Amino acid sequence: MNDLEKFEDRNEESAVTVVPQSGISLVEMAMQKNYDPEFISKMMDLQERNESKVAKQAYVAAMAEFKKDAPRIVKDSKVSFQAGNKTTEYSHANLATASEKINTELSKHGLSAGWKTEQQNGNIIVTCTITHKLGHSESTSLSAQPDTSGSKNAIQAMGSTISYLERYTLFALTGLAAHDQDDDGNAAGAPVEYINDKQLSTIMDLINAKEADETRFCEYMKVEKVEDILSGDFNKAIIALNKKKKPARQPGDEG
Repeated sequence: MNDLEKFEDRNEESAVTVVPQSGISLVEMAMQKNYDPEFISKMMDLQERNESKVAKQAYVAAMAEFKKDAPRIVKDSKVSFQAGNKTTEYSHANLATASEKINTELSKHGLSAGWKTEQQNGNIIVTCTITHKLGHSESTSLSAQPDTSGSKNAIQAMGSTISYLERYTLFALTGLAAHDQDDDGNAAGAPVEYINDKQLSTIMDLINAKEADETRFCEYMKVEKVEDILSGDFNKAIIALNKKKKPARQPGDEG
């Protein structure tokens, strides 16, 4: 077995427990042993792969520990606005409060969360990234158009959507969900279940088929977005949409 094979075997056997050496220390060691440059390059490549593997394992282990005692996030902010002759009200988790709670717990396990925001074709795209202190990170992105509900101006509409997307990308990466506040504590620890992807698709198909106003439908269901509908309200949503009649076609309309 040559030196490279021995080095690779040693890294495979000890990948989980050995603290990775820096690239510089490897070069110094190789120079002391008079290894040729090609061999040094291969050693550094192996070391980088090993460090990446160790960092990912550390990230997974840290997230597992975080989820053992994850913070409880409650819908502590209420929103109410007038749309025509209708009043829309709903509750949501305040981003600042939720972020502080989650990041405080993440930091105990060497993790931290952050966001990147960009615009593309009229959509706002928010990417949340959670990074471990050893360098491994994982990200998820969501996009939506500016939220113009409640007579918001352009800046407020963007801010509302950004806040919404930051909240839900963070929840998605940590596996958390916001819970409704309860007065007597009986609901503490009970998970909130939202409609699944299949149910969401069914509702969206009905909205399109009935040519329903998605914003007004969300107001009726008392949610910000269709995907926020609780699984227990799925049948209520389907019944409401099935009762809706398609708008009457006027002479000269296409189709």
